Amino acid sequence: MEMYTDAQIIAKLQEKNKPLFILNDFARLFKIKNRNTLYKIIQRLEKRKVITQLKNGSYRLSPGLINPPLSDFRLANFLYHPSYISLETALSLYGIITGFSYVITSVSIKKTASISIEGKEFSYSSISPKLFWGYEKTADYLIADPEKSLLDYLYFAYKGLRSIQLDEFDFSIIKKNKFKKYLSDTQNNNLINFTKKITAGVNL
Repeated sequence: MEMYTDAQIIAKLQEKNKPLFILNDFARLFKIKNRNTLYKIIQRLEKRKVITQLKNGSYRLSPGLINPPLSDFRLANFLYHPSYISLETALSLYGIITGFSYVITSVSIKKTASISIEGKEFSYSSISPKLFWGYEKTADYLIADPEKSLLDYLYFAYKGLRSIQLDEFDFSIIKKNKFKKYLSDTQNNNLINFTKKITAGVNL
């Protein structure tokens, strides 16, 4: 393999937009075939605080080396893949609910999980693969659009995993026809009936 200095490694990770990476990504990027060599390089970079381990096999460039700074939402996508930002975090971002949850909430087709990294809490709620849609890439992360964020929340309320007080919600930015289409697209009659019942008193 070609020998790289720390500065060259930093520059290449920045050039390839890889502030977050797993070991296999790093090995491919730097053409490292020997695992012992790979581990030694990673250990060297950790010792010199060039990179930080997030969890087993997952790393990031140290914060001071990333410009612009890494967003928590991109980190959330990376820590548990596939996933997208939704539920309380997205609803708060869009102004559909007031306040902002300390926990960064996402949905995933994998099992429910909670991850604590660098003093931040990341929560992942398991959703049916049939409902893993309605998100878009914004900046450098995946997030549900307003209508899907609301639908996801109602889905988990229907499952008994979220409580809902409609007077705490502002539906003014929700595109009602789009939301109704999303609801219909679920093809889940129980969820559809639950949603219609719980939103009967609001113009949704």
